[in-house]
Amino acid sequence: MNTDSLPINDVLDEIRQVLSQHHELVLQAPPGAGKTTMVPLSLLNEPWIKNKKILLLEPRRMAARTAAERMASNLDEKVGNTVGYIIRQENKVSAQTKIIVITEGVLTRMLQDDPELDGIGLIIFDEFHERNLNTDLGLALSLQARELFREPDQPLKLLIMSATLDGKAIARLLGDAPQLTSQGRMFPVSSHFGHAVKPRESITDAVTATIHQAIIETPGSILVFLPGQREIINVQKALQNNINDNICILPLYGALPLAAQMNAISPLDKNSHFQRKIVLATDIAETSITIPDISTVVDSGLCRQPRFDPATGMTRLHTRRVSQASSIQRMGRAGRTQQGHCYRLWSESSQNTLEKQTPPEILQADLCPLALQLLRWGINDLDELHWLDKPPAAAFNQALDLLHKLGATQKNQGEHISLTKHGEQMALFPTHPRLAHMLIKSVEFNQVKIASALATLLSDKDPLRQYSTDISSKISVLIGDIPCEKQFKGWFKRSQQQMLTFKRHCQIIKKTAVNVIDETDVCGLLIALAYPDRIAQRRQSSRTNKSGRYLLSNGRAGFLFETDKLTQHEYLAIAETGGQANRNEDSIYAAAYLNPQLFDTFLSPLVSDHQKVEWDEQSDRMVAELQQRLSNLVINIQPLRKIPIDLKHKALMQLVRQKGLRILPWSDDIRQWCWRIECLRNQSQSDGDNEHWPDLTEPNLLATIEHWLQPYVDPINKIDDFKKLDLKSCLSSLLPWPLPKKLDELAPLTLKVPSGSNIKIDYSQNPPILAVKLQEMFGCSQTPTIAGGKVKLLVHLLSPARKPLQITQDLEGFWSGSYQDVKKEMKGRYPKHPWPDDPLQALATRFTKHKRKP
Repeated sequence: MNTDSLPINDVLDEIRQVLSQHHELVLQAPPGAGKTTMVPLSLLNEPWIKNKKILLLEPRRMAARTAAERMASNLDEKVGNTVGYIIRQENKVSAQTKIIVITEGVLTRMLQDDPELDGIGLIIFDEFHERNLNTDLGLALSLQARELFREPDQPLKLLIMSATLDGKAIARLLGDAPQLTSQGRMFPVSSHFGHAVKPRESITDAVTATIHQAIIETPGSILVFLPGQREIINVQKALQNNINDNICILPLYGALPLAAQMNAISPLDKNSHFQRKIVLATDIAETSITIPDISTVVDSGLCRQPRFDPATGMTRLHTRRVSQASSIQRMGRAGRTQQGHCYRLWSESSQNTLEKQTPPEILQADLCPLALQLLRWGINDLDELHWLDKPPAAAFNQALDLLHKLGATQKNQGEHISLTKHGEQMALFPTHPRLAHMLIKSVEFNQVKIASALATLLSDKDPLRQYSTDISSKISVLIGDIPCEKQFKGWFKRSQQQMLTFKRHCQIIKKTAVNVIDETDVCGLLIALAYPDRIAQRRQSSRTNKSGRYLLSNGRAGFLFETDKLTQHEYLAIAETGGQANRNEDSIYAAAYLNPQLFDTFLSPLVSDHQKVEWDEQSDRMVAELQQRLSNLVINIQPLRKIPIDLKHKALMQLVRQKGLRILPWSDDIRQWCWRIECLRNQSQSDGDNEHWPDLTEPNLLATIEHWLQPYVDPINKIDDFKKLDLKSCLSSLLPWPLPKKLDELAPLTLKVPSGSNIKIDYSQNPPILAVKLQEMFGCSQTPTIAGGKVKLLVHLLSPARKPLQITQDLEGFWSGSYQDVKKEMKGRYPKHPWPDDPLQALATRFTKHKRKP
């Protein structure tokens, strides 16, 4: 490769000059500019580097290895001399290595081991736009590390490189760092838009048809972008029997052995009969790597990203549309070495509707690994670090909760959270905290071998998923009890190396195995230790029922196919589930039998006793039981001989709220009493008085039943007992002295009218009603009032048949006005009753003319 013609060469002098004067730089360079290989090499002999090393961070193992090999090739050296790399399971560095290419997680471990990063002069964050969780964490820790541990004469310089990024935002984060831009080298690429593939639509047919179209219309090799491994395998199968013999098909995804990945990106062997190749890739091929001979891209427009759901504590892979930035990156793969073509499986009009950038992983990821590393660093508060995007508080707090449940944290004075010894050990393991916890615990019962195999399976994509849900059979393959099929030999070899890594870490744990466990129970126990929130209980425990429906301890529902042998077990420990985010039921992909006897031994810390007292509708009685629970699962039930009074009260109050106040023995007198108080409360609020009349409306009574009703419910054992309550006494507690006396004075039960009768006042309406025979109000010129004259009653003047003749709050106006019309109409109908011309001068009476007293 001719490096002299690379566009990045035009700005190398400027890069050197800026870094000689500043400790930060933001470099934006499009794909093909040559930044990954040329920038580190150009800085090797800078005076400020002296005898220090350069760290180059790459987002993926394959990109790290490729970058190191190309730089070493440019120096006519082997990898491990001037240029080396450190990735998972591989370390190619030596004493003379000056440039070390690493993946982001390696940087975090290096910082934890040596916060000063002694011997490191520059960290280069390459392809920063991918915004991996470890990238953001590594940058945040690097910024604080150099601030706290580096002297001014020994600076730690930072260089952020990317193809597409918000350079201004990063520059601000780095203290207004200088920014440089390099031109890219990209040949023209023609875009061809087509059928839009929806996220949940099967894309095999659409992609396969487009590939055949591209083979006919374009020369050269083809790079196909698909969302995941499953789609790659499906398209590969669809193409194999319908493709020319001179075209080879190569998959490219993260779960492949590194050798297979390197084969996919390497040039075709000149001695091979293959003339073209089709690379079926995930977004692993978007950046960082150049695949020779690619002149055509087929882009499904989809990608698969993990998204953590705080509501369930689970991470799901979501298939989603790519962003505009990703679509541009993908298209650029076709123009790296020659004029190219890009077939996009979406319409031209929808291109501008795509999201501008892919959301950073830190905003939607499981933050448990990040939280563990921050606590090891000594940080409780996210604000102590400088972030490009601050991790969401809810997800971070949930991560802290999980770490506490795993025994990794403790609270000190002032609510300061620190790691326990167990947590410190977990932080040293190169895996998720769940699996680290499981591995450490496995030492206690001498099951490190199986735990290492299980952690290996759960740390990587499982190629054996389609063979069995029972994960114990896959462990048998890893530990050698079952022969591994030839097609999985690469995965098997890589997994064996990972197992050895986990075993070595376990050997550091200074614990003596003192517990013994049956071999058949080991797998389920280990999964339960790692995922206590995914212990599952069959919904129907009958031995003959194999519906495969399970309830998980986190409250989710999961299911197995009825033919799955695991359905015979009442309890499972689930390692992997999946499904759509908006559904309440998930598919169970990997699980193991869980012996319920473990709830009394190794898993007993997860189990707690709960006394449950509630009203049973069928028996119409109080039911009390002692439940052994594991979060949302009820493991065992025993009846309570004696019901705790506080739980009984709580259950009864819940029953009253459920059924409403109608189950209480209400009478007309009690209702009137409440209405009288409500009348005075309304008037008091209207006048702004200081009288505190209680709120006896039904919503407030229900809200306060613990105050006025609960003290009286001890004798209640069945629902009919509510009818025996002295409800007036219960409610009277709400009316403290001297309000009862004032109630009788201001809101009397009856009112004496001019005839001498005591007429009941109806307080059920507002204003209260005085329903009285018209003749009994003769001589009364003013409307009767209550509440010290503040509330006028609504007077219903009744006919002799006790039908309303007039409803008024203006009695004087009635006598002087419409009374005459009423008299004319009623006098002939009721001749025995008095209808005087002047009612204000007439004698009030409740009798007829003949019965009237003289």
